[in-house]
Amino acid sequence: MNSETIILGGGCFWCMEGVFQLVKGVEKVVSGYAGGQVLNPTYQQVCSVETGHAEVVQITYNPNIIKLEEILDIFFHLHDPTTLNKQGADVGTQYRSVVYYEDENQLPVIEKVMEESQKDWYDRIVTQVEKLDIFYPAEDYHQNYFKNNPDQGYCQLVINPKIAKLKQKYLVKLVD
Repeated sequence: MNSETIILGGGCFWCMEGVFQLVKGVEKVVSGYAGGQVLNPTYQQVCSVETGHAEVVQITYNPNIIKLEEILDIFFHLHDPTTLNKQGADVGTQYRSVVYYEDENQLPVIEKVMEESQKDWYDRIVTQVEKLDIFYPAEDYHQNYFKNNPDQGYCQLVINPKIAKLKQKYLVKLVD
């Protein structure tokens, strides 16, 4: 099996997870935490902003179906990469825009897509780019949140519009 992974943080992990689960070539999306100093953090610890972790999603994808460039293009247009530690009503360092790479070969691709995406934003992109240290999966109740709770208010008001935006821009890349 030919799979690669990338870890992305762009606000609440429920939004990122719900959208990327619909993208053709994405095999698995796991909500979790990365970039902090506390081992095995809990959601409550991450929300306290004492851990240094960001809410992220670990995306496993088939590069024969979707390229890293395409995943990153979706990422840079799915959230606002120009706001520091904030996405919509979600405020705090755990909501920062960040890309964690595992493979050094991903770094030039990340830098290229970020530079190309800058032309679509008036303000400067502030997305952090870092080598992944450790990824911690979030608690079970955070996994597949949108799939399991499609009628929940947050899903209706925040995630559904992001999916609609994705469908409009990337129609051919969605799972049937």
